[in-house]
Amino acid sequence: MPDSQPQPPPSSSNSSGSSGQLDPTPLLLCGARLTDGRTVDVRLGGGRIEAVGTAGSLASGPGRTGATRVDLSGYLLLPGPAEPHAHGDTALSAEYPGPVSYAAEDVQRRATEAALLQLGHGATAARAHVRVGDVQGLGALGAVLQARRSLRGLAELTTVAMPRLLTGAAGADGLAILRDAVKMGASVVGGCPDLDPDPTGYVEAVLEVASEHGCPVDLHTDAADPARLSRLAAMAGGLRPGVAIGPCAGLARLPAEAVSRLADQLAAAGVAVVCLPQGGCGSAEGRGTAPVRLLRAAGVRVAAGSGALRDVSNPVGRGDPLEAAYLLASAHGLRPEDAYDTVSGSARAVLGLPEVRVEAGFPAELLAVRGDRLAGALSLAYSRIVVHRGRVVARTSAVREYCNSAAAAELGLPRQGRGELS
Repeated sequence: MPDSQPQPPPSSSNSSGSSGQLDPTPLLLCGARLTDGRTVDVRLGGGRIEAVGTAGSLASGPGRTGATRVDLSGYLLLPGPAEPHAHGDTALSAEYPGPVSYAAEDVQRRATEAALLQLGHGATAARAHVRVGDVQGLGALGAVLQARRSLRGLAELTTVAMPRLLTGAAGADGLAILRDAVKMGASVVGGCPDLDPDPTGYVEAVLEVASEHGCPVDLHTDAADPARLSRLAAMAGGLRPGVAIGPCAGLARLPAEAVSRLADQLAAAGVAVVCLPQGGCGSAEGRGTAPVRLLRAAGVRVAAGSGALRDVSNPVGRGDPLEAAYLLASAHGLRPEDAYDTVSGSARAVLGLPEVRVEAGFPAELLAVRGDRLAGALSLAYSRIVVHRGRVVARTSAVREYCNSAAAAELGLPRQGRGELS
């Protein structure tokens, strides 16, 4: 990870872009544990972190009355995670028989419920890829945008417009609807060039629309064709405000030498990779996880997303960023700190959001998880408290109870619960 020490963003900036009002009541987080081992109080106000001090130091004094206190004893306080790769239009559709309903009310309900589920996991910002054109037209996009409006003040939801085809005679309609989608409110342009008869032409068309409107680009690709990925990196290099690709599972099936060359090209072009360790969002044949350690070693920004959330691609998808980090640490050899960065700092950077640190001046986008070490929190992240724009927006509590045990009492083991189970 870089050794630079960037300064906190200016306090006047509004990282959410939302018109939702900030809670004027200051919030005092008491007795939180930080990853460096300190136990601190954290005061929040105006959507930002106002102060961080030793436990008890911020509880009283001039100008410090009237704050709402939240006891975080026993919790680890972290920069909040973000979700860089969701599918709100198809989420939570696996349990319904037949084809996925694209009726506006069904898409809005699913997209809203999915965002709230992910908010409960800690993700206060999410990027949803939405299909446009074909039978959906712009209806699904309109429904997800409506869900976005209804979630203001709770979570920030941005949308990626995904046309099926962009080249040839059939692609003319896709290109027109992509431009209409941006005018309608899609803030990112994307799609899956692998499914177009001319993948390179598809990428060129997406980059052209992105350049016209100053939009980020987020493309689905398996990245199994080195020549095609090399061309993509060459075309995307230097585009602002940025290009992300994912899930790139095909890179894991290529020879190491080829992957190293491609990783260097992606790093030089500033193209980020969003991997999906929880199961992907397409066919079973294309599943897998990109070689995250190799990509990171080459300087590629790697973020981790959830992909499918209980739709036909993954009927048991959880949409949990901490599970994605857990999998990268347990199955792919990342240190817990680096694994968590893929769902927090790097994920926020891919979404174009300002950096978050538990330091004064930074945005108050935070996650408190029961535990005292990051490794333990990734392993058993049951109880969570989520802070968005300086206020608590979600809580998940889990209590584990055991019957009385002489052995547990003798060893002085930590206990939760009332001690008697009926």
